[in-house]
Amino acid sequence: MKYTWKVALETLRMIPPAFGGFRKALEDIEFEGYIIPKGWQIFWVTSMTHLDDNVFPEPSKFDPARFESPETIPPYCYIPFGGGPRICPGYEFAKIETLVTIHYLVTQFTWQLCCSDNSYQRHPLPEPNQGLPMEIVPKEVI
Repeated sequence: MKYTWKVALETLRMIPPAFGGFRKALEDIEFEGYIIPKGWQIFWVTSMTHLDDNVFPEPSKFDPARFESPETIPPYCYIPFGGGPRICPGYEFAKIETLVTIHYLVTQFTWQLCCSDNSYQRHPLPEPNQGLPMEIVPKEVI
């Protein structure tokens, strides 16, 4: 299931479950010539970090091998569940639930995408351009 989890991690990188979140500036911060005063709320966007080609080369390419060596990913650059002391408390449960669900869906059903266009756009969350028409057929029980 190690590879399955890498596939899940890459899916979460490309299509994160949370759009972002707010943090309070604990001190004055200068960012690209702008001053963000202490106490202001700052909104971070998950997909902007996950699609940064300085961190993830070829960010639009689906590549589970990125997670072969997770220690090479800088801290707070992969944050589908948040990070630090505010990381989602359900992260470990979500991991187990994701693996069990993927296993069940892959072993019990045959899947086929029913359209040739599998592109998507973000506004603000990812949405398939053609919807997601799929044919899902139960596998025969032997």
